Amino acid sequence: MPRRQFIGGAVALGLAASAPDAGATRTSPVAVTAYGKVRGRTERGVHVFKGVRYGADTAPNRFRPPRLPEPWTGIRNAFDFGPACPQRSTDMPVSEDCLFLNVWTRGLKDGGKRPVLVWLHGGAHASGHGASPLNDGTNLALRGDVVVVSLNHRLNVFGYGYFARLGAAAGDSDFDYSGNVGHLDIIQALKWVRDNIAEFGGDPSNVTLFGQSGGGGKIVGLMAMRAADGLYRQCLTMSGQHVTASAPLNATIRAEAYLKTLGLTPAQVGDLKTLPVDKLVAALGTQDPLVVRDKILFAATLDYKTLFRHPFYPDAPDETAQVPLIIGNTHDETAAFMRDLMIANDTTWETLPQRLAKEMLVDMSPEYVIAHYRQWYPQMTPTDVLRAAATAGRSWRPHLIQAEARGAKNTPTWMYQLDFGSPVHGGRLGAYHGYDIGLIFDNVRVPEANCGTTPEEIAAAQTVADQMSTMLIQFARTGNPQTPGLPSWPRYELSRRSTMIFDTMSRIEDDPRAQERQLFATVPYTKPGT
Repeated sequence: MPRRQFIGGAVALGLAASAPDAGATRTSPVAVTAYGKVRGRTERGVHVFKGVRYGADTAPNRFRPPRLPEPWTGIRNAFDFGPACPQRSTDMPVSEDCLFLNVWTRGLKDGGKRPVLVWLHGGAHASGHGASPLNDGTNLALRGDVVVVSLNHRLNVFGYGYFARLGAAAGDSDFDYSGNVGHLDIIQALKWVRDNIAEFGGDPSNVTLFGQSGGGGKIVGLMAMRAADGLYRQCLTMSGQHVTASAPLNATIRAEAYLKTLGLTPAQVGDLKTLPVDKLVAALGTQDPLVVRDKILFAATLDYKTLFRHPFYPDAPDETAQVPLIIGNTHDETAAFMRDLMIANDTTWETLPQRLAKEMLVDMSPEYVIAHYRQWYPQMTPTDVLRAAATAGRSWRPHLIQAEARGAKNTPTWMYQLDFGSPVHGGRLGAYHGYDIGLIFDNVRVPEANCGTTPEEIAAAQTVADQMSTMLIQFARTGNPQTPGLPSWPRYELSRRSTMIFDTMSRIEDDPRAQERQLFATVPYTKPGT
């Protein structure tokens, strides 16, 4: 993004979030936060506050823990989403001044003590924001009289670039927490929820974290961080595949590669604090030195200051073992990462081994895997096998490891699998990675949900959305996902491996796809690059 466009977009949005609005009326809802008053809008009976500040501008504090906002006088308009963290590509204005959150609620100052749902967006710790139409909280607030919160925080190098070891060698302590300041931003946002959400009709003692992909990964990271203790009551992860965090030596190798792209030596690490934002963003195109297929990967780091253990290695953390947790995944996760191949449908038995080898992310003979799938599922095409085996080896495996670690400790854990697939592109993407977002938010009619366009397609999607969104709301209220509209849902235990299969006719399966699970369990798994 050109520097002028970058700065202009951020400044314009910042003004829109704080300047007086001639269209504001006396009936616009006003809430009092610990830092000042904010004015929102009421839409379909839901009070919506967008771009509410929970932290100070991070630019003067780059790579360091977040600071609290400066209090303000008067009333700030909260009509527009705040800017996202700078990133390689986004449809949102971006700025280092990105610590903003959004609230959807049906009540204000009414003592309602509504369950609070805090959404953490995906994007692999590298990209994303809390303003997608997919995660608009209006329908959830209407359906279950809950308070929904989404937020932006620091990402990629700004939130997870681990420069602590290089900084220590250079005598610079400003980088001590750099590998996890994105998580520290989230913790500060959760403290804002604790201290302010009663004003919005929410119950600060009943906060549910839910998030998809990187958002789910952030949740399991928070569950391993003692600094987050007491800020949430239950969690739901959707395709949150993190078993291990970035290890400090590997994270330092990445830091050195990133500095090299910028033309800096490790001794010049301090220059990162003042380099222009556009240069830091451009360097995110650096080839990752550990995972050849990817650009530079920055994620939560085992820094022994805020994160002292891996999320699910060697086991599930004892400290959060009794926190209710739902572990969700989709049947065809990796179709999202192989979108063009799925749509083209041109994989042959001859090209399948090479293509599968690139996608499994575990070191197994692709020919051996393919032979098993052809024996188990003789009706599958080469494209079908590619999608199924890549999902089992790459995306489904870490979810199973998480569930097994929790099940071994007799914890309140439930597992689901979304089988209901998208009808777009002739259904070739199936239930792809991220398809459950629009369903669980009950937002099946927004184009981004990819739930189809015909009345029949929308009706089918709505059936699944009714089940998933009601389940989420029940879980937020009680810590148990069981609803009258679902079959009896047992906890995940190793003796049964009970899994809710969400579909137009949802059902419980014990140990679904058992032979696939057993095949990939014969080789070790760690999250690539950690």
